[in-house]
Amino acid sequence: MAARLLVVEDDPEIARVIQDMLRAEGYEVTWATTGLEGWEDFQQGSYDLVLVDLMLPEMDGFTLCKNIRWESDLPIIIISARKEDRDKVEGLQLGADDYVEKPFSLVELRARIQSQLRRWKRYTGNDSIVDNKTAYTEELTIFWDQQKVLKAEEEIKLTTTEFDLLKVLARNSERIFSKKELYEHVWNQVDADDAHTVTVHIKSLRSKLGDPVKAPQFIQTVWGAGYRFIGERL
Repeated sequence: MAARLLVVEDDPEIARVIQDMLRAEGYEVTWATTGLEGWEDFQQGSYDLVLVDLMLPEMDGFTLCKNIRWESDLPIIIISARKEDRDKVEGLQLGADDYVEKPFSLVELRARIQSQLRRWKRYTGNDSIVDNKTAYTEELTIFWDQQKVLKAEEEIKLTTTEFDLLKVLARNSERIFSKKELYEHVWNQVDADDAHTVTVHIKSLRSKLGDPVKAPQFIQTVWGAGYRFIGERL
């Protein structure tokens, strides 16, 4: 089956050239023109590799890379005209696997894509990226594919938003997420000041999990910073 690639690039000429090359190589390609559109496409589809420009409208490439990496280990290649070392370092630290400067050679880009796809194929062929379920202490089990949560063998009825919050927190255990980051990631909004929305949903999620604020077993409030998942895997 042909590999599926997501190209997030706001310059139509560059996007056209990349798409033509990739399709000639037999890849299936989806093109997004903004960072937010790319994030929505990523959530709705299934991809093997993502090409991301940094200077994107609505959601910049750094934020998009960060959001994708919280969800998946698939290869991310940044394509950018920004040549500063700090941009390269930040992009790689956020989870990108490679960084290609504009203008670039199509031959080189093709080789880098092929290299990352070979690595991804070996990884997915030999390892389970995310187990279908994860068990934690205090009798909590999360079934990722089914979007189902059990506590002491009884199913906890979570809304889609509550499950998405739990998923990003639990899959990135011990990482502190600010309310702004959670809002951008779960609600697909950027630069939002509506932190109260996150607070309300975290409160509801805690209530359903039976997780008291003062003695948390799963979701801990880091005052002045945000929230993190502290549940221990079995």
